[in-house]
Amino acid sequence: MSGMNLTLKIWRQEGPAAKGELVTYDMPDVNEDMSFLEMLDVLNERLIEGGEEPIAFDSDCREGICGMCGLMISGEAHGPERTTTCQLHMLSFRDGETITVEPWRANAFPIVKDLVVDRGAFDRIIESGGYISVNTGAAPDAHATPVPKQNADRAFMAAECIGCGACVAACPNASGMLFLGSKITHLGELPQGQAERSARVVSMVEQHDEEGFGGCTNIGECSNACPKGIGLDVISQLNHDLRQAAGRRR
Repeated sequence: MSGMNLTLKIWRQEGPAAKGELVTYDMPDVNEDMSFLEMLDVLNERLIEGGEEPIAFDSDCREGICGMCGLMISGEAHGPERTTTCQLHMLSFRDGETITVEPWRANAFPIVKDLVVDRGAFDRIIESGGYISVNTGAAPDAHATPVPKQNADRAFMAAECIGCGACVAACPNASGMLFLGSKITHLGELPQGQAERSARVVSMVEQHDEEGFGGCTNIGECSNACPKGIGLDVISQLNHDLRQAAGRRR
């Protein structure tokens, strides 16, 4: 059985200051069982054999865990399925289809080369307060500080954020509020996170804005694109905590 014949339009950009453009590649006989990244691997092997520069793109675990693999595929963050790019398979596409592949588009995620962007802005947001630094002592007995199941479940849900940046890429404003809300909610639901709760949200929001992310206007594209299905309620939690912190400062 023969594979699919596809046309790929891939963003090529030599470096951060270089002018980029979409370059067209024909991809014949693509096996529908390949992942999207495996298909790009095959294309790169062909380019190298032909003496051409391979396409730069990020990946690491290829198991949908690390979030490194994010790409805009035909205008959708991670492609047509609600999953990470590395877990997207070619059976999601049709024979003869033209697929456009671009990097995340956001001022806060500058292009490094081709499909690779610098997501260091997320790291700096975490560095600004996305942690617990107070001394909580030695590990207590498991039952010493009861955490209601609802709070524990919500903390686990928010902690599923892998920082892939799909929320930013999908948002018309390039806002990082879903990512930020996830981190705020995760720590805010834990007893250990209460001591620094107000300072944390203020510092992380300030860093978010300093990095050049846009504001949230509740369009909801971020949640729709999130491969972990994180809901908009984490943004509501972020706004609630920010209001509470502002009230305490008065």
